[in-house]
Amino acid sequence: MPSDWLTDACTLPVGTQLLQRASIAPDVLYVDSGRVSLGLIENGVMVHQMGTIEGPSWLNASYAVLGRPSSVDAVAETTVYVHRVPLQQFEASLSELSSTARTVLHDVAHAHYLQTEMAVSRLAKDAEARCAEWLLRHAEPAEGEPEKLAVPLRQRKRMIAAQLGIAPETFSRVLRHLRERQLISGSGRTLNLINPHGLRTLAGA
Repeated sequence: MPSDWLTDACTLPVGTQLLQRASIAPDVLYVDSGRVSLGLIENGVMVHQMGTIEGPSWLNASYAVLGRPSSVDAVAETTVYVHRVPLQQFEASLSELSSTARTVLHDVAHAHYLQTEMAVSRLAKDAEARCAEWLLRHAEPAEGEPEKLAVPLRQRKRMIAAQLGIAPETFSRVLRHLRERQLISGSGRTLNLINPHGLRTLAGA
């Protein structure tokens, strides 16, 4: 990072939204330290989490290189120390690069953008399918009724949701929908699979 960019810095508390999906940020952000969650926010809640970025790292440089809006929402998971580079200043610095360097940088940024778009598409459309697949994969003969299937929840729901790449609230909502559709039953430490065929269909198996 050029030394003249190090002056515009700030500390942001946990929960600060750094990027908004479908919007072009006025600044290009460099996370010097701290951790940022990436995903999709709905009604103020991160319902699909894609992963995290830990400083030191650029946060939205690829979007700035391409002149595109962010594909994801980004929220400070810890206190973060951020350098803000005004978009126009960032673009002016790129114009000083050789044409070869700009082409390489554009190609790398485009590849990153396509990967992110693909990941967002999968997250947005198949939370229920992934939950159904997880239930089928962890199914066991039900205690006392070996002809039936059940899933004992040996981990906290928050941990299971993290494995699925979704927020705990989303996991709970999906389970509620599956109960309403009479695919599963139970709300304690054991989930009964009352319609395994329906779950297989939902999972695409």
